[in-house]
Amino acid sequence: MKVLVVYYSMYGHIHRMAEAVAEGVKEVKGAEAALRRVPETLSEEVVKKMGASEAQKTMSHIPICTTDELPAADAVIFGTPTRYGNMCGQMKQFIDATGKLWASGALVGKAASVFTSSATQHGGQESTILSFHVPLLHLGMVIVGLPYSFQGQMRMDEITGCSPYGASTIAGGQGERMPSENELSGARFQGRWVATIASRLSRK
Repeated sequence: MKVLVVYYSMYGHIHRMAEAVAEGVKEVKGAEAALRRVPETLSEEVVKKMGASEAQKTMSHIPICTTDELPAADAVIFGTPTRYGNMCGQMKQFIDATGKLWASGALVGKAASVFTSSATQHGGQESTILSFHVPLLHLGMVIVGLPYSFQGQMRMDEITGCSPYGASTIAGGQGERMPSENELSGARFQGRWVATIASRLSRK
C-alpha cells in the first residue's frame, strides 16, 4: 500500500511535519510512504530575497511530484503552509492541474488528508485545512482528519497546533519556531491513521 505525502515548504516547517507524517505511515504494516514536493512557482531571485534559499537546498533531494503519480497511490496526504487562511499558491497551482484526474474519476475513493502551518496561533490553520477539503471532495476523495484519539490536541500546558481537521504547527512571525514534539506526534498520528483508513478502504 502506497501513501504519497505531497507538500510545499518554503522555510522547512512543513518539510519537517511531512517527515513525521511519513514516519507514522510506515508504522502501519504493509504501508509505504513517499515524500514529494510540488513545483516551485517563484523564481530563484525571489526565493533568495525571501531568505529561503538555504532551507530550499535542504529539501532539494525530495522529488518533485507530478499529478500522474496520484492515481497509483492508495492515499494522499497534502501539506501546505497557510496563506491568508488558504493553501499556498504553489499547492493551488498543483491542485488546479488535476482536471484530467477529476474527469476520469482517477482519485475517487482514495483517502486524503491535510496538514498545515501558520506564523501565529490563530493564523488560519483550521480554515486552510477545511478549504483544502473542498477540491478533494470534488475529486471524490475520502477525507480523513485527526481524531480526538490523538489527545495531544487537548493539551493546555503549551501553545500548540493540531485540531480535529489535521496536524499543524506554529512557525512564529520570523519562522523561528520549528515543530514541537507534540505537533510532530500529531503528524505521526495522522500519517498512521490515514494509512490505517486507506488499508481498510482497499480491502475487497
